[in-house]
Amino acid sequence: MTAVEATGFLLVLVVMLLGLIGAVVPGLPGPPLIFAAALGHRLYFGDRGVAWWVVIALGFLTAASMVLDFAATSIGARRFGATWRGILGAGLGALFGLFILPPLGLILGPLVGAVLAEVLGGREWKSAGKAGVGALLGLFAGTAAKVAACLAMIVLFALNLLLRSQISGN
Repeated sequence: MTAVEATGFLLVLVVMLLGLIGAVVPGLPGPPLIFAAALGHRLYFGDRGVAWWVVIALGFLTAASMVLDFAATSIGARRFGATWRGILGAGLGALFGLFILPPLGLILGPLVGAVLAEVLGGREWKSAGKAGVGALLGLFAGTAAKVAACLAMIVLFALNLLLRSQISGN
């Protein structure tokens, strides 16, 4: 591996670590950022970069993580009786909570946001609270799925690149 390739590898890993943070922090597109970094690496380094099949696999993992994130949040919230208002409130609450009271806001924000949205939609406090807990649990499950996907993406990228560099004798 040349100095330029090693530098490129390290830069891509830094961007991928930002993507891993983005799996938890609302507003940062975690999996798409990791995918973009891998694609950029392949396009810049060509055959000396990561394999195309890895880039394609990372694309599928990106799409799957986004679907899982949405599905987990929706299913968790629905199981506890949340309406679309509660789901939207949980998402907005997480975003506001991040800026108002990090990192505690990431926990309290979705709960408070879902409950307030449900109450403003005309639900009683008890059922709104139950919906808030469901939205929070769903949000956590979706985040866990995103983090797992991001970790798998980073490991797949790094292993492939390191193995390719060993095989080519650099």
